[in-house]
Amino acid sequence: MTEPGAAAVSVPVVNAANALTLLRIVLVPVFVGMVLASEMVHQGWRIAACLTFMFASGTDFADGWIARRYGLVTAFGKVADPIADKALTGTALLLLSWYGGLSWWVTVVILVREFGVTALRFWVIRYGVIAASRGGKVKTTLQILAISWYLWPFPPGVAAVGPWIMAAAVVVTVVTGLDYTLRALRLRRDASPS
Repeated sequence: MTEPGAAAVSVPVVNAANALTLLRIVLVPVFVGMVLASEMVHQGWRIAACLTFMFASGTDFADGWIARRYGLVTAFGKVADPIADKALTGTALLLLSWYGGLSWWVTVVILVREFGVTALRFWVIRYGVIAASRGGKVKTTLQILAISWYLWPFPPGVAAVGPWIMAAAVVVTVVTGLDYTLRALRLRRDASPS
């Protein structure tokens, strides 16, 4: 039990959770190199790109769990983690659209939502924090699954499942984006003096 007046424990910036976040950022150019080498036609490079993307995405779940479990939440992690997520997912979507595997409107809708929610969080940051919702976690999982499906060189019949997963990801992305918008507006309204 902490004694009254005791100083808060300082969390070092150099820790396992932040190291995983930095690893995810470092893996973005590696992933880009693999996709470019594959030109989305060479199976070996596509598989390597997909596995790299999945591993990097897995670090997102791991760093958050480690930070909460071991009390390693830092200001750096709060800023760097969403940047790493958006860099990885956004780059993957842009590359898929560039190579014609994914309609550009899908990429635009998802990226507008992602950057819009980030802007909303900064807009209300002095009034409170908009925590990630369960829907937001479902959205992230569906996006990762859909992108992985597009990257892996499945035979045509199995590859046809990818657009259905992406459609579900887009629906959840839009719905959760609207939810975050309403929550931000409510937070601002409740915090404003009457």
